[in-house]
Amino acid sequence: MGSRKVILLSIMVSLLSSCATYKPSNTSDICHIFRGEIDWYEAARESQHDWGTPIYVLMAIMHQESRFVADAQPDRDWLLGFIPLPRKSSAYGYAQAQDPAWNDYMKQTGSWGADRDDFEDAIDFIGWYTDGSHNRLRISKWDTYAQYLAYHEGRGGYSRKSYNKKPWLIGVAKKVARRAVTYNNQLKTCQSRLDDDLDSWF
Repeated sequence: MGSRKVILLSIMVSLLSSCATYKPSNTSDICHIFRGEIDWYEAARESQHDWGTPIYVLMAIMHQESRFVADAQPDRDWLLGFIPLPRKSSAYGYAQAQDPAWNDYMKQTGSWGADRDDFEDAIDFIGWYTDGSHNRLRISKWDTYAQYLAYHEGRGGYSRKSYNKKPWLIGVAKKVARRAVTYNNQLKTCQSRLDDDLDSWF
């Protein structure tokens, strides 16, 4: 293989690696997040188009679930300080999707190759889930507070109002709703530029 091909291959691998490991340094600013990885904005925009849930709602839920860490998992307990015990939940990835919900997502959308540690797949999952909560529970796709409660508790738990027994969760849902408002206000200042930057790629 010629030296030019080796250099080109190295550059491509480096670019792919940087995309795979991207984690925004300022997760409180949605414009900063998307400027750092325009592919994330493209994926969020496509999820909004496909499922109807606003970008700022999708991103606020993801922020709460993983802080945009690709391989996020629940903490685990250790026996005797060094023997790992099973995790309390199968939640994994950007969206902290559990195994049953992720399997339903792949089955219903035909996305059999989807990965929970892939941002595009995870943001699409959140769009799919919030769309389902709207259809089954009549929760507005703009109602971040109620959407997050249904996301966290599951639709059955939301129907039973299980969150009323969890004051801490009510507080978290309110925090997610406030972040969605912040993200929405921020996005209004940079979305046109993001659209221009994305469209200029094609």
